[in-house]
Amino acid sequence: MHKSPVSISLSSYGADLVRTHGQGHFIEVLAAAGASRIEWREELLTNEVPAELAQATAAQQLESLFSSPLELWVAGQSQANPQLEQALLRAHAFGATGLKVSLGYFTDNNDLQSLGALLARHPVRLLVENDQTLHGGRIEPFQRFFDQVERLQLPVQMTFDIGNWQWQDQSAATAARLLGRHVGYVHCKAVARRADGKLVTIAPSAADLHLWEHLLRHMTQGINRAVEYPLQGEDLVQLTRDHVATLARLGQSRLENAHV
Repeated sequence: MHKSPVSISLSSYGADLVRTHGQGHFIEVLAAAGASRIEWREELLTNEVPAELAQATAAQQLESLFSSPLELWVAGQSQANPQLEQALLRAHAFGATGLKVSLGYFTDNNDLQSLGALLARHPVRLLVENDQTLHGGRIEPFQRFFDQVERLQLPVQMTFDIGNWQWQDQSAATAARLLGRHVGYVHCKAVARRADGKLVTIAPSAADLHLWEHLLRHMTQGINRAVEYPLQGEDLVQLTRDHVATLARLGQSRLENAHV
């Protein structure tokens, strides 16, 4: 039985808990739960020592990815965010194979050739995510960005955040159909609207999982998918194990049929 790799975004455990214990505390939790990758969160860092976390993660045979709130493109600038190179170096120090950032203010005047030259100097691959903003959470800018990425053959892929599309009233199904071939990583989150009208992230229902199964059909078989919704309970290992197993099964029938 084939199971797809599952990552855990450490933000899923709640900012207060993660900052209290430090991100290294969760390495053994993820390893015991059968996760394949840990997603470090820059905004939750306290006193972590990157080299120690990189070594501890490798010892547990976990991959790692570094998530930064940085926006790739800054309003009014043709060059990529000047902080990008430091973010790539920081990701590498944590042992991460990938750096996740947001798209930012992409326009047709942005210089992707200089971005390609920068990325060629670093071993960490770049993953660009749709966020919850008006400028970085809509389908059309991603289509234009990845058209240029594809034309220039840049080593850039998309982090497809399933839930974030809802903040800008965008269709995740349409986004998957139009952008699926560019996706290298999937953030899984369900979304609900509270009584006060605010959107919040929640764990998936059976209906959400059914939708996610359909979205994954537009992407590479067996793509790495991540939990990015609340994982809160007394037994974090068992809770994480249950959700890893659930996400690992998504797309399984497609994979098995492909090998018949």
